[in-house]
Amino acid sequence: MPLLEVTQTRQISASIRLTDTTATQVDQYAAFIHASADDVVEQALAYVFSKDREFQDFLKSPDTRQAASRLRIRRPSASEASEAHAKRPASVAQPVASAAGLKA
Repeated sequence: MPLLEVTQTRQISASIRLTDTTATQVDQYAAFIHASADDVVEQALAYVFSKDREFQDFLKSPDTRQAASRLRIRRPSASEASEAHAKRPASVAQPVASAAGLKA
């Protein structure tokens, strides 16, 4: 039985680097659970974040506000943003990203 369950959420694009071995395993796990590689990475990180007690304590500390951003986030251009908005039906609410879909 897979350890991760994937639910659709609003996403941004970010650039990360993985070793060949990890990238291959992400691809294989995605095939195993019939999901995208993006979903595997998202849910795996949410699972780790929710289980790491020291990280949870860090999030509650003042150090969190002082931490510099290290993730390379790709901001969509104005045309990409309006195109994505046009594709989304107005009657569908966008769910908030959470670790609720994870199995303990």
